[in-house]
Amino acid sequence: MLLTHHAKERLAKRLAKRRRLERIYEKLWDFLDRSRRIEVNERIVIFTDGRKSLVCSRLDCERLTLEEIKERVDGISRPYECVFLDDKLVRETLPRKFLELIPEGEYCFYLNREKRSLYVGSEEPLLVITLRPAKREERGAKST
Repeated sequence: MLLTHHAKERLAKRLAKRRRLERIYEKLWDFLDRSRRIEVNERIVIFTDGRKSLVCSRLDCERLTLEEIKERVDGISRPYECVFLDDKLVRETLPRKFLELIPEGEYCFYLNREKRSLYVGSEEPLLVITLRPAKREERGAKST
């Protein structure tokens, strides 16, 4: 999962109470563990715990081996916000340095050079748009 600037601010204010990137993602993953997933359409997914809802959009990704991913990020010399979903690992660092922490395999890969964000994981990436109060129909009985 990647975060828009707005979503990062909302998560810091409503869940994490701190602005450290690791803390924000830690609280995000805790929220996802206790939430149910609602597929709105082919692009939008909502996660809700009955009180708050996280609105996400699917991102297009490529399935690549770790070696191919390393080749793609080879020329990057500025720190990126790097997310490895499988181990719930997030760091702001150089992508090639971050990829050293990831085991060999084939992953979904998403890179946004403009926003300086990198996603690697076994599931397709989601972009968190906002955190808002749950609507009436989202407050139903919790099911996973």
